[in-house]
Amino acid sequence: MRVGIGYDVHSFVEGRPLILGGVKVPYHLGLKGHSDADVLVHAVMDALLGAAGCGDIGKHFPDTDPQYRGISSLVLLKDVIAHLNNLQWVVGNVDAVVIAQAPKIAPYIEQMRVNMAREMGVATNLVSVKATTTEGLGFAGRGEGISAQAVACIYPATNPR
Repeated sequence: MRVGIGYDVHSFVEGRPLILGGVKVPYHLGLKGHSDADVLVHAVMDALLGAAGCGDIGKHFPDTDPQYRGISSLVLLKDVIAHLNNLQWVVGNVDAVVIAQAPKIAPYIEQMRVNMAREMGVATNLVSVKATTTEGLGFAGRGEGISAQAVACIYPATNPR
């Protein structure tokens, strides 16, 4: 078994939809980024890549490459899983937390779990998503952006769980 951790942060910007876990969350601001800026999926991808010793999403999907402009992060997650599978790794589980003062994402968490589990080829109960605020502290507390953290466990494909 191997474990990886992922962290990502994006600032809010006007004129973009807010996408978290592949879900369009109703909010007057979106997140700034080259892709769809899905901070949750980015943290999950970094955790998976880290567990496999494969670097981070910047290495695999550079923001200087126009093919990734506006791309769904779920598409990138599927690519990460294909890369891990080629290296003979399978996902054990993922645990993630979204840190944001607003908006409230509780009503959308189940769909986020379903979306990410589908792209990772695992059961939904192997994907956990939680949300928390910072009690008004820091950039998230001031409403400047959103961050996410994730931990992922992977197993050799020849000896899963």
